[in-house]
Amino acid sequence: MRHIHRNAAAAVLAGVLVAGLAACSGDGKPAAGKSAEGSAGQAAGKPAEATFAAAVKRAAAKNSELTSLSYTMTGKTPDAGTVEASASMSMKPLAMQMKAKGGSGGESGEFEIRFVDNAMYMNAGEPVDGKSWFKFDLSALGQQSGRNPLAGLGNQADKNPAEESNNLTAAKDLKKLGEETVDGVKTTHYAGTVTLDQLRDSLKGKDAAAKGRAEKSLKQYEEWGVGSLQMDMWIDGQDHTKQFRTQATAAKGPLDMTVKFLDYNKPVTVQTPPADQVADLAELMKRAGAGATAA
Repeated sequence: MRHIHRNAAAAVLAGVLVAGLAACSGDGKPAAGKSAEGSAGQAAGKPAEATFAAAVKRAAAKNSELTSLSYTMTGKTPDAGTVEASASMSMKPLAMQMKAKGGSGGESGEFEIRFVDNAMYMNAGEPVDGKSWFKFDLSALGQQSGRNPLAGLGNQADKNPAEESNNLTAAKDLKKLGEETVDGVKTTHYAGTVTLDQLRDSLKGKDAAAKGRAEKSLKQYEEWGVGSLQMDMWIDGQDHTKQFRTQATAAKGPLDMTVKFLDYNKPVTVQTPPADQVADLAELMKRAGAGATAA
């Protein structure tokens, strides 16, 4: 049972955390900087880098207006190794459903996550105590010690993955890499490097709740040993973020995640699993921990 819990906990934390790497910068002001494009991106007499920043900021504004989205996510994180997932998310009311697989150290597993009514449900594929679904009370998990690998779920489950691209507005070296097609959609590819200090500066003027969420994500980056993030963003003709990639060299291992958006603002319904198939995973882990201590 401990084997199941370890893999499931790492994979769930990775999936939800990565989906929320975006907490740091909502509508931060774009920073000026030199561009590799020279005068190619100039418009209406404005420097190329200002034009690029304006395009990224328009996409960030669109992200802030989303009511729902669906996306895929692939890559790796320092904590949980490889992650591959597909998900749908509604912002109001907050709900999410994700199917994923991943793991580290030669261990991997497939699982499904549902977030609804401030609770997280997970199906790791193999029943425990006759139950297929495990339930997390996120309000309780958010108050637990950081030593519990599941404690971060309460802080990360409500993040909109589209917001990560907003962090690119803080880059001082923003550049346009050209026109590219992503899943048959014509896009413009932008890129830049953002340091944690720049992300923290971008929080000025934000409300307390937004700052609180951002600080938690910044703390996660710091724990990984990340100093700066390389971000790539692909924007379609309607100023929507079609795809973005976040890379970093971390002391605890590589961070390289790509999120690709499939749909925007379409109805998302997440069902609560059948009550007779749901077990309290916090209690199961407590029992597993007690058994490990005794051993």
